[in-house]
Amino acid sequence: MHRGKGMKFVGDSRISAERKPNIPKDYSEYPGKTEAFWPNFLLKEWLVGAVFLIGFLCLTIAHPSPLERVADPTDAGYIPLPDWYFLFLYQLLKYSFASGPYTVIGAIVIPGLAFGALMLAPFLDRGPERRPAKRPVAVGMMILGVAATFFLTWESVATHDWEAAAEQGKIKAEADIDKESEGYAIYQEQGCISCHGDNLEGGAAGKALVDNGLEPDAIADIAKNGQGSMPAGVFKGTDEELKVLSEFISGVTSK
Repeated sequence: MHRGKGMKFVGDSRISAERKPNIPKDYSEYPGKTEAFWPNFLLKEWLVGAVFLIGFLCLTIAHPSPLERVADPTDAGYIPLPDWYFLFLYQLLKYSFASGPYTVIGAIVIPGLAFGALMLAPFLDRGPERRPAKRPVAVGMMILGVAATFFLTWESVATHDWEAAAEQGKIKAEADIDKESEGYAIYQEQGCISCHGDNLEGGAAGKALVDNGLEPDAIADIAKNGQGSMPAGVFKGTDEELKVLSEFISGVTSK
C-alpha cells in the first residue's frame, strides 16, 4: 500500500468548524420571562449599581459625616445612636417584649428568625411563577419584612431626642479645671458631675458650664431654685459650700 492511499479524514459534526462570536441564545419564544445572564442581565445590574454608587459619592461630598467629641467611657449619661441602617433594631430593643429580661428575644431571636426566613425563601417557595399574586409565601414575607423595617426606622427617628443628641455630641473647648480645689470637691460631692460631666463639658442631662458667663450669685440661685430641666433643691450643702461652688463654676474658662 502506498503512503496515504486509502486514508480517509473523518470530521466530528459536534464541533463547529467555524469560530462564532459569543451570541446568547434566542429566548424570543419566552418573551418577558427570561434572558441571557451574560451580557444582558449582568450589564443591567452593573449600570444600576454604577448609578447608585455615583449618587452615594455625590451625597457624601455634599453632606460629609458630622464629627462628635471624643468618646468618654465615664459619661454614664451619654445616649448612643446607631447608624441609620440599624435604627430599626435599635427601636425594637425599646419595646418591653424585646428589652430588659427579654433582650435575647429582641437582639437574637427575632432578627435571627427574620434573616433566617430571608435566607430560606428560595427553598420555601420554589415555584417557577414570577407574578407576585402566584407567589404568596415569598411576597408576603418580603412585604412583612420591608414594612416592619420602615415602621421601626420611622418610630426611632420620630421619638429620638435630637436636640439632646446634638448637645451631648457637640465638640466643646477643654477647660482649665483645678480638680484638687475645694470647689471641685463640692462639685463631685453634690452629684453635679452626673449631669454636667467631670470636666463641666455637659451631657444629655445637663448643660456645659465652661465659659458660662454667669456671676457667682446667679449660679448660686440656679443651684438652689433650679432652671429649665434642672429642678429646685438639687444642692444639699451649706451656704458656705454653695458660695465656694458658685465661685468655682463661675471661674471655669476654656484654654
